[in-house]
Amino acid sequence: MTDFEQIFGRVPVMAILRGMGVDRSAALSNTAWDLGIDSVEVPLQTDEDERALREVVRLGAERGKLVGAGTIVRVEQVSQAQAAGAAYLVSPGLDPAVVRAAQDAGIPILPGVATPSEVQLALSLGLTWLKAFPATWLGAEWFGHIRGPFPQATFVATGGINASNAAEFLDAGVRVVAVGSALEDASQLERLAELLASR
Repeated sequence: MTDFEQIFGRVPVMAILRGMGVDRSAALSNTAWDLGIDSVEVPLQTDEDERALREVVRLGAERGKLVGAGTIVRVEQVSQAQAAGAAYLVSPGLDPAVVRAAQDAGIPILPGVATPSEVQLALSLGLTWLKAFPATWLGAEWFGHIRGPFPQATFVATGGINASNAAEFLDAGVRVVAVGSALEDASQLERLAELLASR
């Protein structure tokens, strides 16, 4: 089974393409890959999202890139995402039933956490890579506090991250930050490229 060390590699930025439709998702996934961002997530909430996920998976396969499915909140979405070609799953929260379904299916899952109790529960389920969401609401200082009792946890920060605050979260010990609309802003793309080059 592919794990998140392989999925994210050494690149500290991932892209989330939420509700962008097939064409925009295809274009922005290529923008992300061209920039040096390896990991692209397509949230799975509508039939159009599933079509977008399948297209981005197809494009990723041509470039040797793995694509994830996000907003996995129900057990049945695990098989749906796998059928569409997703290599990993991302959830906004922590649902043990969804985590177990993903583990049974042999696909890595990144659940969302925002409290010490959720981090502890996730670790008890055998997870070490966790999504801190919403990151800007938690604040960069949260990661320093949470690392004390849970040094084995590795965090991906999502929610409100862009080129102007990404470095703050990475400096706080976050392994990966996720960006979305920044990929459509030329000035942010330039700053993201600088960030990637400096890490």
